[in-house]
Amino acid sequence: MNDSPAPNASRPRRIAVIGGGVSGLAAAHRAQTLLPEAEVRLYERGPRVGGALDSTRHDGWLLERGADSFTTKLAGAIDLCRELGIADQIVETNSQHRRALIASGPRLLPTPAGFVLMRANKIGSVLSTRLLSWRGKLRLLAEPFIAAPPEVQQPGYDESVASFATRRLGREAFERLVQPLLAGIYVADATQLSLAGTMPEFLEAERTYGSLTRALWRGPRPAGATAERQAAENNSSGARYSVFVSLRSGVSGLVGALVDALPANCVHRGVEVARVDRDSGGWRLRLIENGQPRDEAFDAIILAAQAPLAGRLLAGVDAELAGQLAKIRYASSAVIGLVCRREDVGHDLDGFGFVVPAVENRDLVAGSFASVKYPGRLPDGLVHLRAFAGGALRPELVDRGDDELVALARRELGELIGLRGEPLWSDVARWRESMPQYDVGHVTLVDDILARVATHPGLAVAGNAYRGVGIPQCIASGRGAAEAVVGQLA
Repeated sequence: MNDSPAPNASRPRRIAVIGGGVSGLAAAHRAQTLLPEAEVRLYERGPRVGGALDSTRHDGWLLERGADSFTTKLAGAIDLCRELGIADQIVETNSQHRRALIASGPRLLPTPAGFVLMRANKIGSVLSTRLLSWRGKLRLLAEPFIAAPPEVQQPGYDESVASFATRRLGREAFERLVQPLLAGIYVADATQLSLAGTMPEFLEAERTYGSLTRALWRGPRPAGATAERQAAENNSSGARYSVFVSLRSGVSGLVGALVDALPANCVHRGVEVARVDRDSGGWRLRLIENGQPRDEAFDAIILAAQAPLAGRLLAGVDAELAGQLAKIRYASSAVIGLVCRREDVGHDLDGFGFVVPAVENRDLVAGSFASVKYPGRLPDGLVHLRAFAGGALRPELVDRGDDELVALARRELGELIGLRGEPLWSDVARWRESMPQYDVGHVTLVDDILARVATHPGLAVAGNAYRGVGIPQCIASGRGAAEAVVGQLA
């Protein structure tokens, strides 16, 4: 066992980052930037870094196996691209077909224009949609007349998205619009999903104006470029596709740029962190590489791993903190990718993809028409389809074999978009325990976790388990963690 020397002021500071997803990479990059003389070491137990950012090439085709976009509404990813010198590689989504479709029986119907998550910007589109009955439409349009309960004014108030959406919009709108759109983002059970943790703007709208509709009427009006962007959102539906972008080389281009910007000896793949201990000079990690254990000492550590794993590592340091971290649950999902001939698809593919209401009792949660969303990544005449299965409501599907999942996707896509024939390429990516479930009370839980972390000098946590699951939020989390520990070491 080779022990590294204990931390002291006479040598460069040592910072360890545990976890090689985009949060960990962003943390390592920020720490190295702020403290160039420091020895920053990132440990990833798997063979690759980047987490759910996993672009691949096959026969010259550019294909995404995990996340495929990041939003420009939050600065984290865009600012990092500029800092890394890759802002010129940013590509926008296709300006056509910026809408989500929703499964209704054997058909895919468009989300009402201007309907974004729980906000209906256009009454006419609600009245004309075939997704809701007249009873459901009238109940949704009655939203401004539904009184807000007094408890929403209480500090720290939270409730489930299902409860809130049903109360404000009606059960039918929740089941046919809100639930599938949110499942496509969080693969969560909406009856447990925290409103305050995922969409606090809707909670604040009710708290301030008493109604989502009245907030739209009376709230502040955007100006300039923001107004133009808002207009684009109002004309799209489902998700705010006008604000999503990728990179020419796929989202893994961001991962590659981060790795290239770090010193050659910073990123260590295939290294498991088995134990974290406090010692008199800082922190000591038990590392296992190629089956061989060793201990190394650090002045600070950033835990950018899944929250329960972070908790297990900290169990000997702070049992209370470990217990808090263990409360954050995760869901798994599978992404089934297919490349098919366009002539083998009987649908117009006039959207970026579709979501499936749980009440439809299908095996898929959602589907993406990836080659429509980002054209030019495949030759003409081919389409890249992605099907999503599993999540909190159907976790057992992730454990099915590759052939079974491909057959499942082909069957459901056959029913929904008329897919026939053999795919030219297929792939199954399983993202196990990758999506944290922001249960009711999540905001308070995270506040408690971060307050407890702050009692340990040289310790920070980062990742999608705390303040948002998107790429920009993960980057902001990693960078914030780095700034916290560097500030303590300076």
